Amino acid sequence: MVGLVIFDLDGTLVNAYPAVSQSINFTLKRLGLPLRSNEEIKRSVGWGDRHLLTGFVGQSLAAQALRIYRRHHTQALRKTGGVTFLPGAKALIEYLKKKGFRLAIASNRPTKFTLIILNGLKARGCFDKVLCADRVPRPKPAPDLVNTILRQLKVPRDQALYVGDMTIDVHTGRRARVRTIAVATGSSTVKELKALKPLRVINKITQLKSIIDVLAY
Repeated sequence: MVGLVIFDLDGTLVNAYPAVSQSINFTLKRLGLPLRSNEEIKRSVGWGDRHLLTGFVGQSLAAQALRIYRRHHTQALRKTGGVTFLPGAKALIEYLKKKGFRLAIASNRPTKFTLIILNGLKARGCFDKVLCADRVPRPKPAPDLVNTILRQLKVPRDQALYVGDMTIDVHTGRRARVRTIAVATGSSTVKELKALKPLRVINKITQLKSIIDVLAY
C-alpha cells in the first residue's frame, strides 16, 4: 500500500530548464567563456548547481561562477515562463491530495530556489515536506533526502513511492530501498532509465495516476 509519494522537482513536475539555461549562459558570458546549448545544459542538471557550474567553468572559477549564477537565477526563476508545470503535473498533484496521499519533494536544488519555484507556482501547500540537498549531509544519489523524509513523516519504506526523471533518481530510490518510478521527461533518456530497471518507466507524469491507483490498494 502506498501512502506517500516523494517527487523529484526539475524534469519531473516542473520545467525550469529555460531559467537554468538563461542563468548558465549569463554566467559564462560574464566570465568570458563560450555559451552552451540548451540541450547540453539540460543533460547536465540534476546534481546540484555547484556541480553544474563546475562542469562548465572548472574548479578554479567555480566559486565565482556560483555567485554570479545564483544572483541571476533568483530573478530568472521569477520571470514569466521561467518555470512552468509539466503537462498534467498540477492536476496529478491535486488529484493525489484529494485522495488523501501525503506528498513530498526531494530535490538537489538549494532550498531557496526550490521554494521560489513552488511559491511561484502556488504549489508549496500541496506538499507535506520539501527537503533539499543543502539540508542533508549528502545529496542524491545518496539516500539521505528520501531517508530523512521517511523518518520525519514517519512513513515505512514499503508505503512510499519515489518519482524522478534521471538515472540519479533511480539510484537514489534503490539506495533508500523504496519503489521508484522513472518518468522520461527530463535529463535522462528512456534507454538510460530502463537500463537501471526501476519499478516502471513512464513517458509522461499523467501515467502515474493509474499506477498509484493500483499500488494504493
